[in-house]
Amino acid sequence: MEPNGTAPGLDGASGSISGTAGPAQRHLPGHIAAALAGAGGVADSAGRPWQGRSLAGDDGKIHNFEDDDGTADAGYLAAVAALRNGSGDEAAVVASLATARVFIPIIAQLAEEAEGEDGLTADKQADMALVMLKAADGRTAMPAFTSAQALSNWHPDARPVAVYAARAALSAVSEQAELLVLDPGSEVTFVVRRPAVWALAQQRTWVPSYLDREVAATIAEAATRFPAVRNIGLLPGAGVASTTGIGDTLPGGGAGPELQVVLYLEDGLDAAAVQELVAGLQSAWSRNVLFGERVDSIEIKLRRAVQ
Repeated sequence: MEPNGTAPGLDGASGSISGTAGPAQRHLPGHIAAALAGAGGVADSAGRPWQGRSLAGDDGKIHNFEDDDGTADAGYLAAVAALRNGSGDEAAVVASLATARVFIPIIAQLAEEAEGEDGLTADKQADMALVMLKAADGRTAMPAFTSAQALSNWHPDARPVAVYAARAALSAVSEQAELLVLDPGSEVTFVVRRPAVWALAQQRTWVPSYLDREVAATIAEAATRFPAVRNIGLLPGAGVASTTGIGDTLPGGGAGPELQVVLYLEDGLDAAAVQELVAGLQSAWSRNVLFGERVDSIEIKLRRAVQ
């Protein structure tokens, strides 16, 4: 993880550095790999793989949930409403997905062409294919929709396949997608970042990194090797917040940076010393397994330690 820009010396009031936590390519932890192997990876709610399925006959069914009217899960809607009115947080939104059904968009992908009786090329077979997106920072994102209507508004030709959100998260992991984007193009678009995707895939509770005591301990332990660091603070990063379609700001659902690390440094350090210190800390953090699993992206703020 390299700093983005040059860190200022402490003769200024403060400075900031942003970056993505951990190396760009990270091996899946063994427990997640095992969950993928046991859950079938990319599949629908019945466990049937999507890849190679035709759009004809039973393969073309919208979903496998009986009596599903296609509306959004009530628990998810309640969690988002609480986020909007300030009584909830992003962890509660992710927690609501543990039992929620979502829709994954599947599109027709031409698998084989044939020449028709009139001599013109015609589609002979179309297979189902998952839709993947590219986030602004280049990461792969998997879209999911809380209602069939939201999916139809986004892509009228896509077929909604209903799955539990945990299975959608498993599919995102197996496709090496670091983000699960809920309801893109809707009034409220909520981004589930990589650590939360992994937690959802394992069906365990997700704790945001800025509230995670084990993450705080890991960061503090690494800092003990740098005497110039007098204190550390953890706060939600600037990228935690998101904006609704009508311009309201929500305290959750953003794509990152998710964690703000405030370093209180001794006075008198020049720019080169600060740069070396920050690079050393980032290197230590990125080598830590727990940090790599639980922190998606960070921004670093520099402050003078109070004498």
